[in-house]
Amino acid sequence: MNKPILNIFVVALMLLAQFKPATAQTDESTDQKAKRMQWFKDAKLGIFIHWGIYSVNGIDESWSFYNNYLSYDDYMKQLNGFTAANYNPNQWADLIKESGAKYSVLTTKHHDGVALWDTHLSDLNVAKKTPAGKDLVGPWCDAIRKRGLKVGLYYSLLDWSDQNYPNFTRNQIKYSNDSVRWNKFVKFNFGQLEELSTRYKPDLFWFDGDWEQSAEKWKAKELRKALFSWNPNVILNSRLQGYGDYGTPEQGLPITSPTDKWWELCMTINDSWGFQHTDHNFKSANQIIRIFIDCLSLGGNLLLDIGPRPDGTIPDEEVKVLKELGRWTHKHHEAIYGTEAGIPLGHYYGATTLSKEKDIIYLFVDGKPNGPVLIKGLKNQVNRIWVVGTGTRLNWKVVGKAYWSEVPGLLYIDLPEKAQDDQVTVIAVLLKGAVDLYGEKGQVVTNN
Repeated sequence: MNKPILNIFVVALMLLAQFKPATAQTDESTDQKAKRMQWFKDAKLGIFIHWGIYSVNGIDESWSFYNNYLSYDDYMKQLNGFTAANYNPNQWADLIKESGAKYSVLTTKHHDGVALWDTHLSDLNVAKKTPAGKDLVGPWCDAIRKRGLKVGLYYSLLDWSDQNYPNFTRNQIKYSNDSVRWNKFVKFNFGQLEELSTRYKPDLFWFDGDWEQSAEKWKAKELRKALFSWNPNVILNSRLQGYGDYGTPEQGLPITSPTDKWWELCMTINDSWGFQHTDHNFKSANQIIRIFIDCLSLGGNLLLDIGPRPDGTIPDEEVKVLKELGRWTHKHHEAIYGTEAGIPLGHYYGATTLSKEKDIIYLFVDGKPNGPVLIKGLKNQVNRIWVVGTGTRLNWKVVGKAYWSEVPGLLYIDLPEKAQDDQVTVIAVLLKGAVDLYGEKGQVVTNN
């Protein structure tokens, strides 16, 4: 296969891995799974952390040597600069909690094979090979848990550094069709995952890299069973070749709700997963909030990624965004956590969520409205309307309701400028009964 065709093939496999549904094969009942997934469904916001030796030179994690942008040896020289000298997991955890996130995911090992914990199964870890000289995963898990947040661990199934893993770079392999070496690698993977499971007892595993092998080769079914034997309540993302629990679209915001019952958009705070000195294209707090509310409206989560420096400090630009995100999420918590996907766009031209009882519609008002806020096709009687976070009661009126027609009138809500949030305002509409929307074609006068 020539190189251009090979490159297209690899990219296609990666895209499939990112967007394929999480169709887990399991004997677990629907009710059991729903109970296990409940905290994830209610959490809505997580913080992803890509931290590794790639932050030393500020280059693409693992991919920079895989794509031959630099040699493998030059990539690994970064081990000498990974100090974690100012790593303070308590400060990280405080910032994550302040952001409004209910869980966080740390890269314990990327595709380069460098482990952030002192694994007994390989010398390629930060405790043995870098100036950091210690386990970086355990203290972070402890700090996250002390703040009442859920712990997620990212783990790359593939390992381009391991001599028993067949692939190495885009145009170079170590071997082909060697079942003995492959079985050694599978045993190694199971062993590292047992270490992570038994030492840190994560609430969630975030797998990556499954596109290079089949479920059969990864022994995905057996791996899922093993993970549950080590931790019966663990949640697995979709990147386990069909044996995960929830979907993981990446970077691109879904336009319509994904087919997965549970899903999470993972997205960088700038354009890079790990710290890169030259990437200053940070998304604003307003942009992050607007992306987040679109995820909420479609019934999903947002996993927002940050990239610490090699010394363990978090860039000021990221801190600023997370703090403003936190101000907004704490103010509007009732419209975020534990909510359900909102009403269709045809009824309100913006993002919405519903309370669990579906008797409160939360309207996210993006920008300064030109006149009253409008809801169409609402059959319910309205009991009360207020601004979330301040409790300010709002006036409303129904326009265009014909006495002879079943078609609801137009609900107009006044939103004074002084009641609006600097980022996105949220309005709560309390209904009489669960939300009931009109979806028919309308009526004409037949008797008046």
